[in-house]
Amino acid sequence: MNRQKVTSSISSLSDIQRIKAILGASSGNLVEWFDFYVYSFFSIYFAHIFFPKGDTTTQLLQTAGVFAAGFLMRPIGGWLFGYIGDRFGRKKAMLISVYIMCFGSLVIAFLPGYNQIGLFAPILLLVVRMLQGLSVGGEYGASATYMSEIATEGKKGFYSSFHYFTLIGGQLMAVLTVVILQQILDHESLRVWGWRIPFLIGAGLAIVALWLRKSLHETSDENQRTNKNSGSLSYLLRHYWRPFIKVIGISAGGSLTFYTYTTYMQKYLINSVGLDAKTSSMLMTGALLLFMFLQPIAGVLSDKIGRKMSMLFFSSGIILLTVPIMVYLTVVNSLTAIFLLISLALMVCSFYTSISGLLKAELFPPQLRALGVGLPYAIGNAIFGGSAEFVALGLKQKGMESSFFWYVTAMGIIVLLISMSLPNKKAVEKL
Repeated sequence: MNRQKVTSSISSLSDIQRIKAILGASSGNLVEWFDFYVYSFFSIYFAHIFFPKGDTTTQLLQTAGVFAAGFLMRPIGGWLFGYIGDRFGRKKAMLISVYIMCFGSLVIAFLPGYNQIGLFAPILLLVVRMLQGLSVGGEYGASATYMSEIATEGKKGFYSSFHYFTLIGGQLMAVLTVVILQQILDHESLRVWGWRIPFLIGAGLAIVALWLRKSLHETSDENQRTNKNSGSLSYLLRHYWRPFIKVIGISAGGSLTFYTYTTYMQKYLINSVGLDAKTSSMLMTGALLLFMFLQPIAGVLSDKIGRKMSMLFFSSGIILLTVPIMVYLTVVNSLTAIFLLISLALMVCSFYTSISGLLKAELFPPQLRALGVGLPYAIGNAIFGGSAEFVALGLKQKGMESSFFWYVTAMGIIVLLISMSLPNKKAVEKL
């Protein structure tokens, strides 16, 4: 009876109500990822604050290491919040994750540097980033599951595409914050204190996200939450280990590619292509804006051709285009050409990002969905996505930068093989 009430309540929602629910769920997603990306984009300004010794590449490598450490907490967050989402509801899991992320951003905004507290500065930065990693690791499974469940059949790709629409929106807001502060403050002011401003902005945005999320309709029902196997990791691994492994592989290749062409790309444009920080930020702002609006388009396309075909387009594009794009970026002299190359890479990525959460949610039953989506995604994302900048900068430091491009290509081959084993559009069980 409880399940019927929940299903009836959800099915009676109008398109406008569904869109509001999607935006409410994804608002926290935007805030979380704004906070998380602010660290990456502003690291060029505060790396010397926490890691004062060494050249620029070494300092960036150290901050990238802390960035990667935050990703290592994601599997724990994926398990913890996946359990909460399946046992106590998607809404509760999403609320808790926003609280944690914003607390971390507020701490970073006021954290003293190496000159004030010595080694405690990088240690505390690491602890806070790990806490934020826990939060983001939990956010993905809960919000992706919620958005896949609130959507109507035949439009799931479109509605679920707003998961990455707002994720990219958070990233875009971070880039725009960089651009605006670069216009208002001089370089030295940004290095001394200006980099703290965006962390304060992120903490303030949380108030709006929390207010929106408190009004969400819960998509899970009491029968699902009280099922003895609900949120059970052992049951998941015993009976759904095949989709579990598939999600790890897809997330590994998808996350590596996504972070290569978004967070690492800004540093690549500065360190390897030779652009200044302002030009790099402007280019990434335009490219990310285009990328964001590609999400619903690619989502609608997936509703027509199926998730499997979208993933085949994605993986094939990564295999064929990664090395040429990254190499050609270093030899072209036109900013227009650079922008078009980045946009081409992001267009290929959109075939994955637009259906990322939905594709994975469709592989698991409701009582295991938040855990089944969140944990394997977090594992693949932590190992391959979180280490993208660290690996790329490390190879560059050793004079082997082009090896990173082939590494991304190799992961594309793995995703292609997994995508070939996915069920066809008509074979996917309705959520």
